[in-house]
Formats: sequence, structure tokens, C-alpha cells
Amino acid sequence: MIHKSPDLTRLFETLDATWPAAAVVDTGPWRLREGRGGGKRVSAATARDAWRVDDLTAAERAMRLMGQPPLFMIRNRDETLDIALESQDYARVDPTHIWLSPIEKLTDTKLPRVCAFSIWEPLAIMREIWEDGGIGAARQRVMDRAEGPKTGLFGRVSDRPAGAGFVAIHRGVAMVHALHILEEHRAKGLGGWMMRCAALWAQSKGASWIACAATEENTGATALYRSLQMQVAGRYHYRMLDTESETE
Repeated sequence: MIHKSPDLTRLFETLDATWPAAAVVDTGPWRLREGRGGGKRVSAATARDAWRVDDLTAAERAMRLMGQPPLFMIRNRDETLDIALESQDYARVDPTHIWLSPIEKLTDTKLPRVCAFSIWEPLAIMREIWEDGGIGAARQRVMDRAEGPKTGLFGRVSDRPAGAGFVAIHRGVAMVHALHILEEHRAKGLGGWMMRCAALWAQSKGASWIACAATEENTGATALYRSLQMQVAGRYHYRMLDTESETE
């Protein structure tokens, strides 16, 4: 049975819940996030309500007090904010797609033996694979903070460690994060099997949908999700004032 597709509000809530900031402060029209090295997604401010130009200055000041450069996430309803930030010399960075699929589309094929596994707590080798992909200790702590059902993904090729990922569930949507395949094992189909492993695990926990976010420039991820017949359900990008801001 295919359930009603989650709307964008629910998808962005799922992003927040499954890859959570270290701290969240709602102040005035803004939601401010403290990332503690966890990347843009857990460090960016978002608009909660109508705002004025003076409110932008207050948000910038608050982010600097957190030890973070000013950074905003721009979602589908934030066109006015996007224009205002552009006029103040904020750069547009990391345009990102949110990919989505009914979970049944990824659970119709049995996994090959010893190919992909769901494991929590992460194995040491999984942490090494994440480190290879730039997913260091600060981002791994984001996984530890996620509440609700969650698991790590571990992939093997020719009986050798080859990939790692993370998936967590919020309101029936399983969101895959931090999926990384070692370079020497790419283009061997492992990414697809790991996504199917995530879907099988999530389905067993009651999830109806599977989703992930990937930057537009990540052509490998785009090819993978298209091959799985996932669809682009939403988009966002960031506006960044300082070039030293954290990567996605």
C-alpha cells in the first residue's frame, strides 16, 4: 500500500529530526541552530515567521555569538529572504535536492548475501569509511543525537569493507544520511544495495517512505537515486556570508 506522499513541511521536519543540531533556539522570527562542527544543515538559521531587515542583523549577531558565521537555509517558501540576503552579498551555495520514494519500491528485491547490513552501534571500520568521506567525529556525533529508530549501514564488496551510511525515521519517513562508498568500490552497485538495505530495515520499523538529500553537484548520488526511481520532492540551498562557513 502506498501512503499519501509527505509534504515539504514534513520532509524538512524529518531532516531536522534525523540529523539534529546540538542545540536549537527559537527567537523572534528565526530558528537558530548550533552545529558544533556538524556541517551546514545543523548550523543554518531558518525563518519561522515574518521578519524585517533589522531581524537579519539580530540573527547574524546571534550566530556569531554561537561561534558560527552567518548562514541561512533557503527553502521553497523563502523567496523574499533569498532576495534580501543576495542584496547583502550572501553567496548562494550547495543547491540540494530532497529525493523521495515509497518504501515498497526499494523492498521488492532480496539483498545478496553478505552485501549490506544494518548495524547499530557503528563498527570501527564504518567510522573509518565515514572519515574517508569527510564525515568526521563531529558529524558522527550528529548521528548519536538522533532520537527514535535509527541504524548504521555497512556495505561490503568481494568480502571487503566498502561503504557506510546512516538512516533514521521520523513520522514514517526514513531519511538516509552520510552514505559513502570507498572510491575503489564505486560503480559496482553497492550504493543501490545499501539503499535497499536501509529501506528493508525502515519498513520493518513501520516507515512508509524513504528519502535522502544530495547536492546538485553530486552527480554520483543523482545517478544512484534516479536508478532507484526516486523522485525530487523538494529543494533548498544556503545563503552564506563568510567563505569559511562549514561544508554540507
